[in-house]
Amino acid sequence: MTKYSLVIPVYDRPQEIEELLDSITHQQSEDFEVLIVEDGSHDDCESSIKKYSNQLDLKYFKIPNTGPSGARNYGAAQANGEWLIFLDSDTLLPENYLIEVDSFLAKNETDAFGGADKDREDFLPIQKAISYSMTSFLTTGGIRGSRKSLEKFKPRSFNMGVKSIVFDHLNGFGKMRYGEDIDFSLRIEHAGFKSAYIPEAFVYHKRRTSFKSFFKQIRHSGQARILLSKIHRGSFKLVHLFPAAFSFGYLIAVMLLFLFPLLGLILLLVYLAYFSIILVHATMKSRKLKVGVLSTAASFVQLTAYGYGFAKAGILTLLKG
Repeated sequence: MTKYSLVIPVYDRPQEIEELLDSITHQQSEDFEVLIVEDGSHDDCESSIKKYSNQLDLKYFKIPNTGPSGARNYGAAQANGEWLIFLDSDTLLPENYLIEVDSFLAKNETDAFGGADKDREDFLPIQKAISYSMTSFLTTGGIRGSRKSLEKFKPRSFNMGVKSIVFDHLNGFGKMRYGEDIDFSLRIEHAGFKSAYIPEAFVYHKRRTSFKSFFKQIRHSGQARILLSKIHRGSFKLVHLFPAAFSFGYLIAVMLLFLFPLLGLILLLVYLAYFSIILVHATMKSRKLKVGVLSTAASFVQLTAYGYGFAKAGILTLLKG
């Protein structure tokens, strides 16, 4: 039995799959297989797959478009590994990824695991900026779950490992289009299984390349949080209100400028101070002012998009009773 099955759904991203497969060829462990599930793509990655068929234990499947959950479930059904590791097609693996997972699992008993996502030196400035906004403790990175986060860690599908027997027991991913990985992590938890965070088992995550597509992605995440709170009673935490509170607070501050100028100005100065801190922190972390400026903009987009999606879904839920 193979130890690890890397399951990767892909939709219209042949270049990204080629880069991911190249990173996988450099793994220092050899006890793994790779399963690529082409989820109804118009621009498939078959030619990229052929380039690596002699270097990896590689299986390639084409299915009608079902969304990421269906594609992952299909790949898992074809896998032979003791562990299923789910990766997004826009990630890259450090060469020691599986070695770090091996080392952790040899010393710790767990049923599922996950790790962080980071940017890489050769990523575009906007990708680094969006990565910052998604991972920084100053934005929603503290909500996503890690050793230093405000919420208990929950593996995410861009970097998620789970025992095959646990995956089968839970019948895989559900039918949610967005937030399906959090739903699965919550079901792991509710079933009495244990999840662990492996800080050394991180992936490089190639984020969006435009704020427009980033806004759309995060808006869906905000909407998903409301649905998750309905499916999993008790999973909603006050910290999840932060992006929505941020968005409404900003709108209120702008409106107050016309009604109570001094109060509105004070509130806007609070926002200015907050984003100034982000600018300084992101610039120092990246050592590039351009990335710092873009990170400030990305943080604003992220918080606004999540808050908008969250508020819209919440209001619609209330109206429907």
